[in-house]
Amino acid sequence: MLDVRRLVLLRDLAEYGTVTAVAELHGVTASAVSQQLKQLEAETGVALVLREGRGIRLTSAGQGLVEDSEAVLAALERAHARLTRPAAEAVGPVRVSCFTSGVAPLIAPLLETLARRHPGLTPHITEAEPESSLPALRQRRADLAVVYRYTHLGTPAPQGFDTHHLLTDPLLVVLPAAHPAAAEGHRTEGDGGEPLALASLADTPWITASEGTACHDATLFACRHAGFTPQVRHTCSGFAAMLTLAATGAGAVLVPGLAAAALPPGLVARTVDIPGLTRAIEAAVRRGTGDRPAVAACLEALAASSTVR
Repeated sequence: MLDVRRLVLLRDLAEYGTVTAVAELHGVTASAVSQQLKQLEAETGVALVLREGRGIRLTSAGQGLVEDSEAVLAALERAHARLTRPAAEAVGPVRVSCFTSGVAPLIAPLLETLARRHPGLTPHITEAEPESSLPALRQRRADLAVVYRYTHLGTPAPQGFDTHHLLTDPLLVVLPAAHPAAAEGHRTEGDGGEPLALASLADTPWITASEGTACHDATLFACRHAGFTPQVRHTCSGFAAMLTLAATGAGAVLVPGLAAAALPPGLVARTVDIPGLTRAIEAAVRRGTGDRPAVAACLEALAASSTVR
C-alpha cells in the first residue's frame, strides 16, 4: 500500500518543480522531502524522479502516478464528506481565503448570509492572494479559496481543484478627472457611449503592480496590445495604494472593477476599447470536498452574493 503523504509530496513536486519549494510548502527540510520521495520509489519499485545536476524532473512513471494520485486524494475527500453528510447541518469552523479586492463585495455578504442561515458555522477569513491561498487550500490550511485569474493572459483554471465561477470582473482604466481623456468612454457597458481608446494614453505616466505579478502583466499586455509600452512611473503592491497615487495626478491605472467600486475623490473609471480585459473570479475547493456541509454553505452564499452584483 502506497503512503498517501508521500503521494502528496510527489504531486506537489510536479506542481512546484523543486524539492526546496515542496519543503517550504510543508514546513520541513529539503532532506526530509528527498528521503520521503526515495522511500516512495522503494515502495513502487520504479524511478519516479530524475536528478539532472541541481535540477529534478518526474519520469513518465512519476507523472502517471501523480495523475492517479489526484483521483485517490479526491476519493479520500469524498469519503470524509460522506462521513459528515449525515449531520446535514453546517456547523463548526470553516476557513476561507480571499484576495484583497474581493473582501468587501464577496466576503462581507458571505459572513452576513452564513450568520443568518447557518449560525452554527464559525467562519475564519484570511486575506490572501491566489499564490498564497491555493497552496494553503492544497495543504488543508483552508477549506475554500476565492481566487482570480486574468483571462486575457490565458491563465488556466487552477489545477487539482474544483472551481466554481462566481463572476467576470472587467478591467477599467482609472484616471484623474482633470486628464484630457477622462471625459471619454463610460463606466460600465450599460452607460452608453464608446469605450476609451487605450492607445490615447501612450504618453501618460502609469502606476502598476510590481513586476512579476499577474496584475502587472495584465497592464503590460493590455498596453502593448494597444500599440505601446506603458511609461511606468510608480509601482505598488495593492490597488488601494495605486488609486491613492492616481488621485494626486501621478498617472493612469488599470484595475479590476471590484477594486474601482469606491474611488478616491478626483478619479474617474472608464472601460477601454480592448475586448476581453477581464478577471475570472472563482471559488476553489479541494476535489471531493464541495459536498461537505460547511463548504457547500459557503459556495451557496458566495454564488448568491455574486448573482446580485
